[in-house]
Amino acid sequence: MARRIALIMNPAARSTKAARMLNRVQALRPAPEIHFTEHVGHANVLAERLADDGADVVVAVGGDGTVNEVLQGVCRANARRPDPATHTAIGTLPAGTMNVFAYELGFHSHTDFDTPWHFISSGHERQIDLWMANNDYFLQLAGVGMDAEIVRLTTWEQKKRFGPLSYVFSAWKVLRRQLPVLTLEIPGRPPLRGCMALIGNGIHYGGPFRIFPRASNTDGKLDVLLFRESEVNVWQALQMFQGVIKGEYADSEDLDYLQLDAFSIRSEATTALELDGELAGRTPVIFRKAAFPLRVAAPCPQASAREIAALLHHHVPAAS
Repeated sequence: MARRIALIMNPAARSTKAARMLNRVQALRPAPEIHFTEHVGHANVLAERLADDGADVVVAVGGDGTVNEVLQGVCRANARRPDPATHTAIGTLPAGTMNVFAYELGFHSHTDFDTPWHFISSGHERQIDLWMANNDYFLQLAGVGMDAEIVRLTTWEQKKRFGPLSYVFSAWKVLRRQLPVLTLEIPGRPPLRGCMALIGNGIHYGGPFRIFPRASNTDGKLDVLLFRESEVNVWQALQMFQGVIKGEYADSEDLDYLQLDAFSIRSEATTALELDGELAGRTPVIFRKAAFPLRVAAPCPQASAREIAALLHHHVPAAS
């Protein structure tokens, strides 16, 4: 029986860029089953319905927001099935302002749909850790404090107009504010305090930046970078930059790099939480592993772009 692969995408941008994206999707072979969203949050509903209806894979076409909505819907449907072997997988064709999960999977281009589609349509799948923050699922990253406040202040209209630069404008606003102190609580250990926590289930955060050099989405742990001071300062930023460049964080009184399987974060005054680049509520928040893993339509773990190209060349015959 042929596998059922359903694509979810937003056609409403009414722009030349959106038209080109739709043309690329419609040109894919084998031809996909396409479903269009009608409003914010509709991808969530569509994904749950498609998973309940027996789709083998639901593919998010777009950026972080679309991936996050599809994930919530698919996981709600999967949670009702006791056997993980029957679960619906998710896939992604990267477009939009940013798609960090696609980058983690090795798909670095927002104009190449053919490469990820090859792996999706040919049945390449693997299993990764799935996480929850309170009652929401996430698969790549989370943030509490300054990072999440930047997401909260960045509107869809700003992202559409300015792209990634819109986050810089929001960051400038956040840096002028006094953020509440966070308390990170780990079972069996003394609490830690800081002003911002970045949390990763993979190496990448915010795009190509390898913020979590030791992270793996199959090790049963989240990597946490906690900024210890009462506010983010230049010295902390330099240490983080050095850690990204070297691929390891040095011992420091300003930054904590932790690998944890369960923890919680609270704050003196509530502050924002973001999951996979999308606003997802406020503190307090409990982080824990989901009751089941996530099936992902993708090549081998953390394959490089060169390895993906080699696999594609091996499996796809040259055009005559």
